[in-house]
Amino acid sequence: MKVVFMGTPDFSVPVLEALVEAGHEVLCVYCQPPRPAGRGKKDRPSPVQAKAEELGLPVRFPKSLKGEAEKAEFAALEPDIAVVVAYGLILPQAVLDAPAKGCLNIHASLLPRWRGAAPIHRAIMAGDKETGVCIMQMEAGLDTGPVLLRKALSIGAEETTAELHDRLSTLGAAAIVEALANLDELEPVPQPEEGVTYAKKIDKSEARVDWSKTAVEVDRLIRGLSPFPGAWCEVEGERLKLLRSRVVEGKGAAGQVLGGLRIACGDGAVEVLQAQRQGKRPMEAEELLRGFALPKQLS
Repeated sequence: MKVVFMGTPDFSVPVLEALVEAGHEVLCVYCQPPRPAGRGKKDRPSPVQAKAEELGLPVRFPKSLKGEAEKAEFAALEPDIAVVVAYGLILPQAVLDAPAKGCLNIHASLLPRWRGAAPIHRAIMAGDKETGVCIMQMEAGLDTGPVLLRKALSIGAEETTAELHDRLSTLGAAAIVEALANLDELEPVPQPEEGVTYAKKIDKSEARVDWSKTAVEVDRLIRGLSPFPGAWCEVEGERLKLLRSRVVEGKGAAGQVLGGLRIACGDGAVEVLQAQRQGKRPMEAEELLRGFALPKQLS
C-alpha cells in the first residue's frame, strides 16, 4: 500500500521499520519538529525523524495540521492509508478523510481501557495483569474509533514501564503489518461503552513516593514511572530516583529503613532494586549503598 506514516518517539520507530520491511511504499513521514535537547540545547530530531532520514524517506514536521496549506499537502500525497502511532498532533477531519482507506492508529492498550496519553504507565500503576495493542480506525474522538485488531499480553509482576513499552512497540509493529495484509477481511468492532478509562498524562506531582501507602501501591508507582519521570523520595536533602522495586515481607513505621534498600510502607514493605542519585547514573541497590548511607527513616 501507499502509506503516510505519522509518529514521533522511540515507540513508533519499530512500526516504521516494519512497514518498510513488509514492502509498503511509505510516501512521507510526519513527526513532531526537532526540539532543543542536551546541555547545548541544540535542536535534536525526534527518533522517528532520525530513522526516516536513515531510510531515505521524506519527512515533514508541521507544527499544526489545521491550516489549509497543510491539509492540501497531505491530500496531495494521495495515500491509500495513514498509519498513526504516538504522533502528538490532533488530526483534523480533512486529514482523517484524505486517505482512501482512512487512518489507522496503533494504541498501546486494550481499548476502551486506557484511552489517552499514558496507557502504559497507567496500566502498571493500576496493577493491571494484562494489556496489549489495538489497531483502531481513527475518528474525531479521543481513541474512540472501532477496533480492527487487538493483541493482548500479560504484564510481568516486576515489569517496568520501560520494559513494557518495548514489548508493546514490537507487538504493535507486528499487528499493523498483519492488519494491512488482511485489511479487507477485518471487521471494525465498535468499542463498548462500559469499561472506558482515561490514561491522563503523567504529572510530575504524582512522582513523590508516599510511604504511608501500601507496599503494593508504592511498588506499582515505582515501576510505572520508570524511567520517566521516575518516582522519588528525599534522602537528607537529596532527591533519589527509584527505578526498580518489588514487594517483600517486612514491618515497620511507614518510611522506616529495614536494611539495605528495604523500606517499610503503610502495609508491607518494598525492596528498591535500582535507583539513581542526582547527577549520577542508575545503579543496582548493592552498588548504590557502597557510598550512600541511608538514614533510619525516610520522609
